[in-house]
Amino acid sequence: MISAAVGALVNLSAKQHFIHWSIFTVSLANLIIILVMIVIFGLAILLPFPRPRPAPQVLEPAPERPLKSDNGMWTAKVRNFFVRILPPHKLLPDQQPAYVASWIYVFGVATLAALGVVVLSGIVLAIGGVNWWHESNLGHFVNSMHLWSVELFMAFMVIHLWGKFWMAAWRGKRALTWMTGAAAFTVSILEAFTGYLSQQNFDSQWISTNAKDAINATGIGSVFNTMNFGQMLTWHIVLVPLILFTLVGVHIILVRVRGVTHPIQKVHTKEQKRALKAAEAAPWRGATRRYDIIKEGAIATLVVFLLVFALASLLSSPDEPPVTIATWAKLAPADFMATTASELAGTSETATYGPPYSRHTPTDDTQRIIVSWQLLAGVDQPINAAKTFVLKPLSSVSPGNPKLQKALLRYKAASSSQQKVWSTNYLTAVKHVKFINGQPKLPKANDGPVPVIVSNELVLAKSGAIDASLLSQQPFYGTNYTKPLLFIEDGNYFSSIAKSEHLYGTQWGVMNETGSYPGQPWLWLYTLWYQIPSFAASVNVDLIAIYLTGAATLLLLLVPFIPGLRDIPKLIPIHRLIWRYWYRNRA
Repeated sequence: MISAAVGALVNLSAKQHFIHWSIFTVSLANLIIILVMIVIFGLAILLPFPRPRPAPQVLEPAPERPLKSDNGMWTAKVRNFFVRILPPHKLLPDQQPAYVASWIYVFGVATLAALGVVVLSGIVLAIGGVNWWHESNLGHFVNSMHLWSVELFMAFMVIHLWGKFWMAAWRGKRALTWMTGAAAFTVSILEAFTGYLSQQNFDSQWISTNAKDAINATGIGSVFNTMNFGQMLTWHIVLVPLILFTLVGVHIILVRVRGVTHPIQKVHTKEQKRALKAAEAAPWRGATRRYDIIKEGAIATLVVFLLVFALASLLSSPDEPPVTIATWAKLAPADFMATTASELAGTSETATYGPPYSRHTPTDDTQRIIVSWQLLAGVDQPINAAKTFVLKPLSSVSPGNPKLQKALLRYKAASSSQQKVWSTNYLTAVKHVKFINGQPKLPKANDGPVPVIVSNELVLAKSGAIDASLLSQQPFYGTNYTKPLLFIEDGNYFSSIAKSEHLYGTQWGVMNETGSYPGQPWLWLYTLWYQIPSFAASVNVDLIAIYLTGAATLLLLLVPFIPGLRDIPKLIPIHRLIWRYWYRNRA
């Protein structure tokens, strides 16, 4: 009852609210997430940290020397190598440098704890099956835990990344540690993205159809089809996690090998700089404090689990039903009929898209900056809009419908120019369509057999047969929704729903979520480019966003090597708040 009462007060399925400032637009839910992250980051820096009495100075113990008789063995060499670089007291330390006295250090462990809950809830979802969470209350609750654990995982990782940036954590030969952490953050975004695409609800439909333009513009659409649910699920639960866990594992090992970054110190002479550089790369020789890594990990996991459980219980998770061709035909028949005619006329978005769907000559929609990756990738998912969406499905049912069979024969026997004339004239007439007893009535026009074809397509669509036909055109597993989604996207009904859910426009639904749920606010950099008027007006906006986001990602990875950028933490002394106790005692 308490959960129901709180849920009624905090109804995230209600209409989304947006904040507009200058050229920027951000949903209230995402803004709250960002502000909460900033507040947590500030509290982690400012709140006093429990400070037990420092333990006596501890020198690095020398690793045990292997037996001489083993030295020539490959096994012994590998063992000795790992024991030398990562002895047990480093792998599971019980001492930390005395300057590790800030809540900001907790977020590394908190990130791992949240990742553990993500994996656990994901495993339970996998056991239940892809439809379980849509059909079962328990499944939906597990999905809610998965959603909120992902939100916490990404939020904690971003805060952890902020903290390490202001510590200049790449100092002392720790550049690879920084790079693996930044790479893990980037791969985590891809993991969250493929997770969104795997939901099989309206949100995933909208994200996939819009994301395809950016993916196709880079040429990667030939191997990464966002509208293929089965492929995206494989990426989400197998391929990307392998990469992510590898990066996280290497990152943790590097942290254990090199230790945590020393406090930033000011030096003036070249000799001092050389001495400081050597000292930062060496093991810490100063005062230490007790550190129970297992206890800290256990407490962090328990706290994260309870927080996720509470969020899932009170706030649940969004699950707007997907749009089908049948629901489209029933709820917006005029739009469906106009879209069908545009497929026949060759004027729809899919008909004029070009690679990877058709071999049309380059159009204004083909993106190019110096080179067109889209054209170079070629066609690997051939789609003839008229045949795929209209003629082929109708041909399968025409033997039992003489009138339709006659109309199809007449249409196919006509020249392409005549077909275009009929379809174009029908497109003009259908704007004035009226429905009498559910039957479409159009003004007379020189549209040949097109009215019969379109009206039968409408009947077939309402029955659900078009959905089944487009999915049955693929062999084996029916998980590739490319054809039905492209057909649906060609109409206005699909985008009108997205617009009512505030998924339409500059942020194309990736950063936003249906209702008032937070989406992925860490994708603000990518969606930012779509809000700049000069970029948004460009035909190449997807390529621009991809290039600029790629450049920013490279900058993030290469921070340790870029003069000026790597010096920002020294110029803006946030690090003095993080290490204030150490600086105070040292003074």
